[in-house]
Amino acid sequence: MAPRVVLITGANTGIGFQIVRSLCSSDQAYDIIVGGRSLSKAEDAISSAVKEFPSSRSKLFPIQVDIEQDDSIKHAFNEVQSKFGKLDALVNNAGAQLEAQFAAGKLTERDIWNQSWNINTVGAQVMTSSFIPLLLQTPDPRLLFITSNASTLAGTENLALPIDRSPPKGWPKRGFSIAAYRSAKSGMNMMMREWHRTLKEDGVKVWCLAPGFSATGLGGNPEASKKMGAGDPAVAGPFIRSVLEGERDGDVGKVITKDGVQAW
Repeated sequence: MAPRVVLITGANTGIGFQIVRSLCSSDQAYDIIVGGRSLSKAEDAISSAVKEFPSSRSKLFPIQVDIEQDDSIKHAFNEVQSKFGKLDALVNNAGAQLEAQFAAGKLTERDIWNQSWNINTVGAQVMTSSFIPLLLQTPDPRLLFITSNASTLAGTENLALPIDRSPPKGWPKRGFSIAAYRSAKSGMNMMMREWHRTLKEDGVKVWCLAPGFSATGLGGNPEASKKMGAGDPAVAGPFIRSVLEGERDGDVGKVITKDGVQAW
């Protein structure tokens, strides 16, 4: 059987790289396209994976793709089309949490809201619409969006989480907030539902995956995330691989976690 072609955005670090590691450890063979904002970072990630999994059945290919830039997405599409002619799975993993830069005075409030949506939601939308023609060239196409456990509307009533507790009265408000990030990820969940509706008759299986609060560089400080209870990002790799390998096909069109279905 020919290797399945999987493209992962933001694959050189964080959860994206954990997906690469997990696919490399699989008994199945993949052609893994490691997407990074710079080609050198993608190549460095591949070197690390090859060193760790020298006997992997899978092959890794670097690609430069910046999901904020339409020309970059178009160039990546042309490269994948030329080299592979199809895409079995697209994993929209690239994302950003920018609130810390606002707190540090590096970005304005408008900047963090615009960029949070542009990267986390709009970028994934344009990436997907660009690569649909390649997904439709395979008999079992899969479309994955990496969302957040903080994106659930129902979950905002869980006052055990600091981000869901109301701050004291008065202005300005103090304390940690990821309102722009979690709003953009909630928007991603709705976007996923639209792709599920749009591509249902084409046989494309679509999900949002919430891998859990992980100590990655997403918010700029993995150590600070650990102190807030973030877990090991390596846990996300096997979960996402299980979706790619068909273990969660009964939950298409939903936001899923490794333990079940996340409430809207």
